[in-house]
Amino acid sequence: MNPLPTPALLAAAAEFGTPLYVYQADVIRAQYHKLTTAFAGHPTRFFYACKSLTNVAILRLMRELGAGLDCVSINEVRLGLYAGFQPQDLLYTPNSVTFDELVAAKDLGVNLNIDNLSLLERFGATFGGSYPVCVRLNPHIAAGGNYKISTGHIDSKFGISIHQLRHLERVVRGTGLDVRGLHMHTGSEIKDVSVYLRALEVLFEAARHFPGLDYLDLGSGFKVPYQPGDTETDMTELGQQILAAFGAFEAEYGRPLEARFEPGKYLVSEAGYLLAEVATVKHTTATVFAGLNTGFNHLIRPMMYESYHHISNLSHPHGPERLYTVVGNICETDTFAWDRRLPEVREGDILALHNAGAYGFEMSSSFNSRPRPAEVLLDGDAPPRLIRRRQTFEDLLEGQIDYQLSMSNEQ
Repeated sequence: MNPLPTPALLAAAAEFGTPLYVYQADVIRAQYHKLTTAFAGHPTRFFYACKSLTNVAILRLMRELGAGLDCVSINEVRLGLYAGFQPQDLLYTPNSVTFDELVAAKDLGVNLNIDNLSLLERFGATFGGSYPVCVRLNPHIAAGGNYKISTGHIDSKFGISIHQLRHLERVVRGTGLDVRGLHMHTGSEIKDVSVYLRALEVLFEAARHFPGLDYLDLGSGFKVPYQPGDTETDMTELGQQILAAFGAFEAEYGRPLEARFEPGKYLVSEAGYLLAEVATVKHTTATVFAGLNTGFNHLIRPMMYESYHHISNLSHPHGPERLYTVVGNICETDTFAWDRRLPEVREGDILALHNAGAYGFEMSSSFNSRPRPAEVLLDGDAPPRLIRRRQTFEDLLEGQIDYQLSMSNEQ
């Protein structure tokens, strides 16, 4: 885990209020450097999986680092273009979308990654080989520590089954599709390097059926540490083994192939914190609740995935440790941590929930009509920079139509 920037976080909370998302640009840069170092010596591209955090300031930082952008919706594509990415630097990897959305992405000139045989056949019948595509395969490899976020198993909705390879070949031949890349993504929280090597062997076997490929995309799923002493993907070992496998296959394939990855959580998870104020300390017969001025409307991962988020008491870091159940202020069960040992928590203290950069703000809502928090970027010694203002009550009303008021105006 990265060192806790306590003074900067407290200063941000004092200036912008809480709840507050805070991101460290230097951590994002360091994570990206780990990737480029591990895969140096072979053509490799990293497409930031922007579904983890789409704030335009973060997208522009990724562009400055040299990353491409992995997008899963047409509006993520538009956000990428708005942030200054060139169309060729965007990879569009949707699932369960209409053909019209696929055509809209094509018209914007981005790389298309299609994961459905019916859409692929329709695209080929409509455009033939005039527009290059990538094909997403399902390797039937269950990877990662949580089945809910594993995307390569046999029951997954993602990708075209490797057992449908002959059907895929018929579609490509019959429509003249120009297949330039093959893609797969097995899941998240992968710490076992052998999982990537197994997936890569599946890709190599499929690639033998497509002689004109330019790249193979392994998705991502790199493990990040969530608590002190936690393990993470050994990026150095992963880079060495994958690049060795690429080299051996390229000798057989007869042409070089670019390696592609789509890191999201790996780049931004550890860079982010959700800061919240302790609104109440409530003693019951069973536990002591530390009630925060936030809830699963702002960070849903613990409730959705049972994910662990380390918690620090920024205001009282050296207090005597006690057990607390840390909960939110939503009128539902929104428990961030059961029986968590923390330095003594007092009302008014500022707590920091770690690893909140990925799928934190991005999955937030205004449930219970509680506004979304602001977002702040820390960059070196520069003052904290507001990159999204706090939602207001007026924002909650935006888009709503008051028919009673409309009728009275008409009268």
